[in-house]
Amino acid sequence: MQIPAVTLKTRVRDESIGGDNPFRWQDVTTDDLFKGKKVVIFGLPGAFTPTCSSTHLPGYEEKYEELKALGVDDVICISVNDAFVMFQWGKHMGVEKVRLLPDGSGTLTSRLGMLVKKDNLGFGLRSWRYSALVEDGNITKMFVEPGLDDDFGADPFEVSDVDTMLAHLKG
Repeated sequence: MQIPAVTLKTRVRDESIGGDNPFRWQDVTTDDLFKGKKVVIFGLPGAFTPTCSSTHLPGYEEKYEELKALGVDDVICISVNDAFVMFQWGKHMGVEKVRLLPDGSGTLTSRLGMLVKKDNLGFGLRSWRYSALVEDGNITKMFVEPGLDDDFGADPFEVSDVDTMLAHLKG
């Protein structure tokens, strides 16, 4: 399966701006992110949420170098949050290696079939929890948590973790 062609709105540091907020908007396409690269991407329900902050993101950050040693060029965490929230979450979590990618409108998440309603938790539209290996723009393996559905009562975290991805990469 080809990764969907999407443009995401990100914020990047630009020292030429100066002041307290030296950031500018920059569009990033899925071609920019995945073309000619081997990338691990993982989607999760939201920044600052319990499992995402205590286990999911920290696991990938902790084992980033192990993924790189297996030929992975980049590790991207995507969430249906805006660029400001993703930046503050990364800062709060001390993330230095994993790239936090905002999908504020849920466009990429939707086109991957991973956008779900979480109205039962007051979250609105969010990403279902998953991970995927993307090689030169093609999804070659995807691990989707069981129960993919709107307003699902649980938040399974069994197969989208870094250890499952590492086991797959090690063959």
